[in-house]
Amino acid sequence: MKWLGIAVGSVLLLVVGYGLYMTQWANPRVVRELRDDPQGELAGKVMLLTLPSGKAIPVNYLRDGDTVYAAADGRWWRELEGGGGRGSVLIRGETLTGHVRAERKDMDLRDSVFERLRPTAPRVFGTMIIIELDPEAAGGPRDPSAEGDAS
Repeated sequence: MKWLGIAVGSVLLLVVGYGLYMTQWANPRVVRELRDDPQGELAGKVMLLTLPSGKAIPVNYLRDGDTVYAAADGRWWRELEGGGGRGSVLIRGETLTGHVRAERKDMDLRDSVFERLRPTAPRVFGTMIIIELDPEAAGGPRDPSAEGDAS
């Protein structure tokens, strides 16, 4: 029983430590780099997604015309259930607005997008996030390989 307590405590410590690492060090560093170097290598793969609640999260992205795709592995996407809401993205120094939602039903679309967005990740993981950009934002890159190719 003692070893079970030690194992559970160790796992809990790792989970809490990882959460603190991501929120207190890794994500702020990525956000700062996206803002400071909008044409840098990282900005070609990662965008800053601002959810309807105002929470901003750096995520890999794939832009295809007036639609931007991302993958969520954590729990933050649950805010986007039931139709989602208004949000914004910061892509290569440009802030674009649109409707953000989680897509959990169209598995064919998800697999097609994830194949380009995260080709090395197992297909069973992740929730697809779809951002339909406002019409004035649609003038951006239409070739999915032009930017946001996470390969």
